[in-house]
Amino acid sequence: MIDMKKNNSDKIKELQKKNQENQRKYTKKREDEEKKANQLIHQMVSKIDANPHDYHHYYDLATLLVEGKDYEQAEELLMKALGIFDQSSEDIKDTLKFGLGNVYYAAQEYDKAIKIFREINDDKLQAEAYIMLAQSYMAKGDNKRAMVFALSAQSTRQKDPAVNEMIGDNLLALGNFSQAAEFYDLVLTAEPQNGRANFNRGLVAMVADEPFESYFKKANQYDPAYFNKGQKKLKDIEKFIQLNGTKKAHDQHGKKTK
Repeated sequence: MIDMKKNNSDKIKELQKKNQENQRKYTKKREDEEKKANQLIHQMVSKIDANPHDYHHYYDLATLLVEGKDYEQAEELLMKALGIFDQSSEDIKDTLKFGLGNVYYAAQEYDKAIKIFREINDDKLQAEAYIMLAQSYMAKGDNKRAMVFALSAQSTRQKDPAVNEMIGDNLLALGNFSQAAEFYDLVLTAEPQNGRANFNRGLVAMVADEPFESYFKKANQYDPAYFNKGQKKLKDIEKFIQLNGTKKAHDQHGKKTK
């Protein structure tokens, strides 16, 4: 007769052993990544010490600090750099401001990010600043303002799929489905394997009563995490279609009885 208790006990021990091994691997990987990041930070600090008048070093170090989620130090560094380069050309100051705006955006301090990005006038950074302003307003749920800056960025980046996708996302949020479809089509022409754009194009197709299955199939294939996360959106669109269908039927019935 098989000893079920012993069998289960062995399975539990084996599972615990696997979990411990996975935890060790994860801890080791994280420690290696932290060590590598610290080495890079140390190298950048050495570069600043050797040449404190090169603004690129401050920007690069702040970027590394943001990647490590050390937003406070990144902010402090760029504020210090803006003081050091106060008399420098506008493009240098705007580059440092752009870095500071990115710090605030990463830290989810969107109002501060918006204030900084609005101050940028350098032609080379203008489109990037518009993109970040659009993203900041989107993060705040202000899709109307986000649209203004997304379209401003698109005026010089007509074929940029990231910009066109952002415009599509804002139009979708504002309920302008047919226009959203046009921008998602532009994205998918450039990036047919874009899972997010396929999913949102599928939502738009559902509303327009067009074939949508192929879009969702590709979305699930290319970005399953976004596809799973988007199920609430899918349910909301289905509710919208049902309500809209009920309203249309009611309006038609009303016309017939008049």
